[in-house]
Amino acid sequence: MGPENPADREDPEDPEDPGAAGDDPRAGGTRRTVSCGEHLLSYEVYGTGDRVIVWLHGLLLDANLSRSLARRLAAEGNRVVLLDLLGHGRSEKPRHAGAHRMDLYAEQVLCLLDELGVDQAVLGGVSLGTNVSLLAAARAPERVRGLVLEMPVLETAVPAAALVFLPLLLGVRYARAPLRWVSRAASRLPAERLGPAGSFVSAAASDPEEIAAVLHGVLVGPIAPTIGQRRAITAPALVLGHGIDLIHSFTDARRLARQLPNARLIRTRTFAELWLWPARLTAEISEFLNRVWAPAAPQGPRDAAA
Repeated sequence: MGPENPADREDPEDPEDPGAAGDDPRAGGTRRTVSCGEHLLSYEVYGTGDRVIVWLHGLLLDANLSRSLARRLAAEGNRVVLLDLLGHGRSEKPRHAGAHRMDLYAEQVLCLLDELGVDQAVLGGVSLGTNVSLLAAARAPERVRGLVLEMPVLETAVPAAALVFLPLLLGVRYARAPLRWVSRAASRLPAERLGPAGSFVSAAASDPEEIAAVLHGVLVGPIAPTIGQRRAITAPALVLGHGIDLIHSFTDARRLARQLPNARLIRTRTFAELWLWPARLTAEISEFLNRVWAPAAPQGPRDAAA
């Protein structure tokens, strides 16, 4: 476990930024930037210590979605890092699809680990964040201490995802004028002060060309490791799934828990349980982190909880 890289730098406070001081919803965290290749990414750090968990947002969302979770896990002795993937949140937003492949997002996660100076971390996230975490674990298994995977998007979800994302991609590409009006209106809202809902406001405030590049990019490259690669991921995993929408099918969550050699499955009560009623799932995640960071912790048997 190496020291924190001095290239990590805090963003200077902007006195005109309502999130810069006082009732800042980032209270307890520090916003920093990291250069990965030719791009600059934004991330936030909550807590200190060697027990690092990198948590990733969903498609078109940002770190704002998970700040409350980060503060709760930091209070349990974890250093929680919320990364805005390229094209999301405060990270750079290139307008070409080739920059937004999910396998490139996985490389950004590994770049962040290098910048943090940590040999291993727990990776996790929601939806897009889950798939990127899996890709990173398949690419560099020695860097992954454990996985917390909420709402994976895998084979069962492909038809539903195509029905949703392809029309959305066509809409943002060919209806830019009205969508720019929506973007301007959303940008006037105080997203930083709206908690998890602010993440959706920030997504709506994005320029249509930026949204189109992200949607196109994630559809171009691989969206998850192959089944064989998943079966080779031996890191302990906690899989969270629900059965409410077709894109985040519980069938995919259940199959993923069976494919990963050391996974436990929990069925969530709703897709928003972790954000609106967090106590139960936060306790499960905290217990999981305690287990994976325990010295020479034995790997438990497979368990599936309804």
